[in-house]
Amino acid sequence: MDLLIFDMDGVLIDVSRSYRKAIERTTQLYLQTCLGLRGLAENLIEEKDVSLFKSVKGFNSDWDVTTALLLYLLSLSPLPPNQKRKKPSSIEDLISHLRRNSFPFSIGKKGLFKRKNLPDFLKKVEFRGGGLTGVRQVLKGGWEGWVYGSGNLSQENLVKRIFQEVYLGEKFSSHYGLKPLVYKGRGYYWREKLLIPRKILSSLRKKVRLAIASGRTRFEAELALKRFRLSTYFDALVTLDECEKEERRILKLEGKRVKCSKPSPYPILRVVWEIGLSKPKCGYVGDVVDDMLAARSAKKKLDIFAIGFISDPRENDMKESLIKAGADLVIKDPKDLLQLLK
Repeated sequence: MDLLIFDMDGVLIDVSRSYRKAIERTTQLYLQTCLGLRGLAENLIEEKDVSLFKSVKGFNSDWDVTTALLLYLLSLSPLPPNQKRKKPSSIEDLISHLRRNSFPFSIGKKGLFKRKNLPDFLKKVEFRGGGLTGVRQVLKGGWEGWVYGSGNLSQENLVKRIFQEVYLGEKFSSHYGLKPLVYKGRGYYWREKLLIPRKILSSLRKKVRLAIASGRTRFEAELALKRFRLSTYFDALVTLDECEKEERRILKLEGKRVKCSKPSPYPILRVVWEIGLSKPKCGYVGDVVDDMLAARSAKKKLDIFAIGFISDPRENDMKESLIKAGADLVIKDPKDLLQLLK
């Protein structure tokens, strides 16, 4: 093997208490702050709910998972379908608009719990191709007017705005140049831990070249690399920023809207291009379905071995999903990577 490429979240970095918890907290805050719902149980969204979404194609983005969870929960609530979307003058204006319109309706937390059946719902979503497109098809777009999860976070993307406030905390204002609206506590990124010890990365680095293909933004990827002192181990880093730049390039040149983030193979192929190896033998290590789908698609152009990684023993059910998505091997211990190279 010439090159070993890593996903970051759930592989290099333990995000079970950062990004995963930010999904739960953002869902809660959106319902309380934007729709004015009070008295909701803190565990309205559970860890297993997020894991279920990650086992389905099209949910590599945590913003998409959060949006999907909100649409699903609201479909179970007394809130009536609402497809009409407001073009707000400001994000504060949007929050006021949502609260005014949701005020007449009472959403009981017990009702949500009783009716919640994510496994059945996600089977339908998967049948329709997965991702937010699948969610919208299953729900027939009925609750889009209540959930604003697209566009610029300074104007209308409430899901991303709240999520970024929760994850970045004190770094939100300096990075975006905006004051936090909903969350003013410590950033959840502080909760992250290193999953693969530097000692193992050092041993791997002596045998092969290492790189990262991550769904994080470049700012957040570099934040983790700096915090855990990982930069010296990797020769290339491809992030969401590069994927979005390529999407804009294709739109401008060809007039086509495409997605270049995983499950597209673009991040993996971009890593190989940046490093400049000719016909390398590669390995790609990822922890979710979209990672394996990306590696499987990359096989059309690369000699690549797809390695599923499960860091949490409670997620044993993920193994079957990873293999189904194209994993050639599933490991649970980073030391297995050293054995694999031998």
